[in-house]
Order: sequence, then structure tokens, then C-alpha cells
Amino acid sequence: MLSALAVDQVHVDGGFVHPRAQAGSHVFVGRQGILDATGSVHGYEFLYRAGRQNSLRVDTWPAPAQDRATLRVLQALFTPTGVRSLAADAHVFVNFTRSFLVGDLPVPDEPERLVIEVVESVRTDAAVLAGVRRLRERGFRIAIDDFVGLTSQVALLPYADYVKVDCRDLFARGPALATLAASTGARLVAERIETAAELEACRALGFRLFQGFHLDTTLVLNRTPVPSLRTERPALRIVDAPRQRPGTAADTVRLAAL
Repeated sequence: MLSALAVDQVHVDGGFVHPRAQAGSHVFVGRQGILDATGSVHGYEFLYRAGRQNSLRVDTWPAPAQDRATLRVLQALFTPTGVRSLAADAHVFVNFTRSFLVGDLPVPDEPERLVIEVVESVRTDAAVLAGVRRLRERGFRIAIDDFVGLTSQVALLPYADYVKVDCRDLFARGPALATLAASTGARLVAERIETAAELEACRALGFRLFQGFHLDTTLVLNRTPVPSLRTERPALRIVDAPRQRPGTAADTVRLAAL
């Protein structure tokens, strides 16, 4: 009997690829649902993960490291079959850094699926605003992540389709933060909902989209690429094979793709 190491079948031919992603031997992404008021999935946020752990403070990393994290998420998602297998027909939210917004790094040409989340660390200037306008002209939806009313975030409001607010900031700053977030007509997303009481409080403040562990845990997915069967078969090695007596066959052989 043969058994194989189980990984997602993410073929390496086609899809979005960039050399700066520097993908290692394993690629993981975290997925968390964004739900509407009826509990239906509106979209999924996809986050970089280095392994099976459920959280990383990517926002505290140096800019080049944040760029690589986003590139790896994009490569994991935008394979020939990746987006549909991970998100069905829902919107795909991904954190984007300044390098993508100003055109130093490419954005997959998937405006119908991809929502560009502008992370809090981006400081808005003329180049960022021009880049966001270009992305909107290409049909992309824009989300402002972790909105707290910073001047650089307020400057992005006219271009925002979504504004995401951490419910902890919302409760600390009061309804005025929600009023400002909604001032240009963007859809409000309440983040980090961890209790039923927080969910109801956000509903009362006008939020109609919700994200957090109370609604959906972050699922860490192994998106390690494997060679396509159409191009190259993966090499195989035997691991943990039982010792054989001369003239007999092993009862069990385990195969794992290198």
C-alpha cells in the first residue's frame, strides 16, 4: 500500500509569479471570512503565514519584508485554479504596501476578484494617491485597513470602496470614528469581532460587514506548489521504509514529493 504526503495541488505553471517573492519550500496563507449581516460570506481576507501558527505581526516588519509577504500571498492565490478553489466566487482581500500602490511591484490583473487593502503603515502622498487612482481606473476595489482617522487615511476616503475598523478602536473612539469612515459612502467592515455583544454593538453603529474570531477562525492553508503533471513529475523518495529481508517486498512504502 502506498501513501503520499498531503499538500494542496498548486501547480507552478501559469499564474502570478514574481522573483522577489523568494518562496521557500513551503507556502502558507491564512484565510478569514468577511460576512454580511445575514451570515453569508462576502469575501475572504488572505494573510501571509510562515507556518501553521495563526498570527504574525507583518505590519511591524521592514518594508522589503512586507513586500515579500504580499508577493507570496498573491502567488499562492493567483494560480490557474487557486482563487476559485480557495474563495469560490467571493471577493479576495489582500494587504498591499506602498510598493504595489505606486507601481514598483505588479498587481495581478484580477480586478473582479481582488480587493486592495491599503495597510495602515502606508503614508499617503501624491505618488500613492496617483497610484490608487490608476488602480481604481483599472477596476480594482480599494479598502482602507485599520482605519483610525489618520490624515493619510482620510486622504484615501474618496477612493475607498471599503473602510475596515478594528472594533477596539471603534469602542475607544466612539461613534464619530464610524461616521468619519462612512463619510464618502464606503462600505464599513468591523474587524476583530470576538463576542456576540461586540457584533451587536457594531450593527447598531451602522456596520454591515463583519470579520473576527466570533464569526470565523483564521484557517491556515498549505499552498506549497508542486510541479504540474503536464510538465514535470515530482521526484520521489522513500521515507520510513521498513527493513526488507532478502527476497521479500516491503509491506508499506511511504512516498513524499521533494
